[in-house]
Amino acid sequence: MSKNRVTSQEVAKRAGVSQSAVSRTFTTGASASKKTVEKVRKAAAELGYRPNVLARAMVSGKSRMIGVVVAYLENQFYPEALEKLSNELQKCGYHVLIFMAKQTAGHIDAVVEEILDYQVDGIIAASVAMSSDLSEKCRAAGVPMVLFNRSQDDPNMSAVTSDNFSGGRKVAQFLLAAGHKKIGHIAGWQGASTQRDREAGFISALAEAGIALKAQAKGEFEMEKAAEATREMFAHDPPEAVFVANDHMALAVLDTLRFELGLRVPEDVSVVGYDDVPAASWPAYNLTTVRQPANRMVTNTVKILLDQIENNAGEPRRIAIDGPLIVRGTAKIPEGWTT
Repeated sequence: MSKNRVTSQEVAKRAGVSQSAVSRTFTTGASASKKTVEKVRKAAAELGYRPNVLARAMVSGKSRMIGVVVAYLENQFYPEALEKLSNELQKCGYHVLIFMAKQTAGHIDAVVEEILDYQVDGIIAASVAMSSDLSEKCRAAGVPMVLFNRSQDDPNMSAVTSDNFSGGRKVAQFLLAAGHKKIGHIAGWQGASTQRDREAGFISALAEAGIALKAQAKGEFEMEKAAEATREMFAHDPPEAVFVANDHMALAVLDTLRFELGLRVPEDVSVVGYDDVPAASWPAYNLTTVRQPANRMVTNTVKILLDQIENNAGEPRRIAIDGPLIVRGTAKIPEGWTT
């Protein structure tokens, strides 16, 4: 038999306080004395009371929920980033709803339409981009949105990334300083701003040194495709060094070079990745890579979003945060190189 839901009036009566005191106790950021909070929570526990978050959201117009859209979780960078985003938002009194979306504009737009139905206070789009029409619809609905680890041309869209162009340049300069001339690139998905910017920075620094790419192949940010791209690239007249557009692919590239093709890294070929995911530092890989400053990216993403939610800070912001080159053991180290 179902039991009648305990009401806030009953809690107030048991605790000897007003109903508004009960409401303030269970409202993040609301003012209530320590003594009142203790009395209300004790009464609530005794009665088995749980506040109706959805009802409160309807009254206040704030759900304190943030929708996070992500395309895939295979890349170790994203589970780690999602954990950091969730923890940072929880510290600020918000909770996260995670939605998966395919890397197509139509599907992403459909997912965001669904998120809006949940009355979220804001949206973080991690590793995905969306149409200008949809971003305008979010603005019209009063739901701010911030892109995380992606940017796009929409001037009204806030975005936080690492400085991917600068990171690509750092990789090229490092490989050139080590004396490499025959240099290849295994690219990710061309629809991603991160890929385009990393590649543009990489090629620009090579061009300044009078060097053209020796070889290029597409790994599409997938391990299997990256492994196949490696086989093709090293089948004939292979490069001396390879920049792989992210660590997720670079791990597959290393395994293919070592265990299928019998090449020594870095003696026969240098490999550099991008992201500095946890596995990059494992002794089995010890990958030289560019570190995405995830903590600072998360802090800035949350700050921009909450400024827009709580302070109506409407001006869009674009932030690109510089990340260091982490020199480990998969690439020849230039003579006299200091980190």
